[in-house]
Amino acid sequence: MTLEVDDLTVAFGDAVAVDGVSMSVPAGSVMALLGPNGAGKTTTVRTIATLVRPASGIVRVAGVDVVAEPHRARGLLGLSGQYATVDDSLTGRENLAMIARLSGFGRRASGRRADELLERFGVADAAGRRVRTWSGGMRRKLDLAGALVAGPPVVVLDEPTAGLDPPSRETLWESVRDLAAEGSTVLLTTQYLEEADRLADDVTVIHRGAVVARGGPEELKQRFGTSTVTVRLASDVDARRVHEAVGDGYVSVEVVGDVVTVEALDGAEAVAAVVSALAVAGIAVAEASVREPSLDDAFRSLTVDGGAS
Repeated sequence: MTLEVDDLTVAFGDAVAVDGVSMSVPAGSVMALLGPNGAGKTTTVRTIATLVRPASGIVRVAGVDVVAEPHRARGLLGLSGQYATVDDSLTGRENLAMIARLSGFGRRASGRRADELLERFGVADAAGRRVRTWSGGMRRKLDLAGALVAGPPVVVLDEPTAGLDPPSRETLWESVRDLAAEGSTVLLTTQYLEEADRLADDVTVIHRGAVVARGGPEELKQRFGTSTVTVRLASDVDARRVHEAVGDGYVSVEVVGDVVTVEALDGAEAVAAVVSALAVAGIAVAEASVREPSLDDAFRSLTVDGGAS
């Protein structure tokens, strides 16, 4: 079952928050929805979750139109928001059992489902403790477990690892991978580009409410990122002489002391060309390295520099 968003537009008065966003997330895959603060990510998520009514466009959760059949759509969707929405006064097991009962499970089945999820997320040892005593990472795991109680085919995670330490983030990443491997459709919003790179099969980037790029992480890196060539010279050389030797066939060339930094579209080709050009000019090189483009590079190019199509 898939999640489909087709030409979605959401407005608050005269302000357009989401402007014609389209994407499709197939079963068994993870789509990362990226964008700077205010880009429209959370509004898109809230619309998918039936919490905001769109001005136009269609959203289908597992084939169900969220506007025409919101109650049915909610039953097919698991949502974990930016902040853990758990009851501090209840134990971990009581939280999940309560959600299970509200989802139609019987009393015994609710307890079994709670125990199953507590074990799955590695917090079974704390099941009988009130959640107010749990760490932030444990609470996030409990919140994600709550979104999965009813076994929804589509799961939406809105910045699920915000504020977590690296070990807790890694644990949640494993949980997301497991969800996709089990056939769930996962939409993930995140501010961590490494997270999107590690988890997503596809990425949709929105800026100022509109889609500016979509594709796999590697595809976006190659299309919109740049490689960085760093050359350390054997000694300080006049910057003008270095610029003349390297030439201007690159995105940028910067010389600071004995370090030359070149931004290029093809890192492997550039590092060889730069070192060769410096040698021809009689400029000795101590060492050279190249960093291939990252998703951060592509993201900055698409959002800070005005976006691309």
